Amino acid sequence: MTIEIYADRLEVKNPGLPLITTARFIDENQSRNERLAALMRRLRICEEKGSGIDRVVRIAEVMQLPAPDFRVGEKHTSVVLFGPRAIEDMTAGDPVRACYQHCALLFVSSQTMTNESLRERFKLRESKAETVSRIIRDALDAELIKVASPGGRSRRYRRYIPFWA
Repeated sequence: MTIEIYADRLEVKNPGLPLITTARFIDENQSRNERLAALMRRLRICEEKGSGIDRVVRIAEVMQLPAPDFRVGEKHTSVVLFGPRAIEDMTAGDPVRACYQHCALLFVSSQTMTNESLRERFKLRESKAETVSRIIRDALDAELIKVASPGGRSRRYRRYIPFWA
């Protein structure tokens, strides 16, 4: 494992490719060695349920940080944890990634994402509802989220779930 610290981010690289797609890190887990994972859990060295990614995403939300970026290279997997950055200073993909991770995190907690919950995630006033609506549209266009129950309800009150739900 390699940990690189920069002025604006922290990068953690781990050798090997993930057994599941990075988009499913929040709701899925799979150990490379199930017997070793079970033994380490019994010895109370680690957990076996895989909630570490959920915790990192939740902390990024609470601390108002850009969403972690999970990347797969040719022979390694890495996660980039970003320092504080206003939503206006984020790259185009940052808010969409945050939207998807927020939606997935809520879904695994038996909740659904709304315009309001995403606005709260970014700590934006109600006057910024259009910014959040644009982020949701971009996430829908990228097929990272979908409408929970399509119908005639106002966009303002729609509920969203991850694409895999």
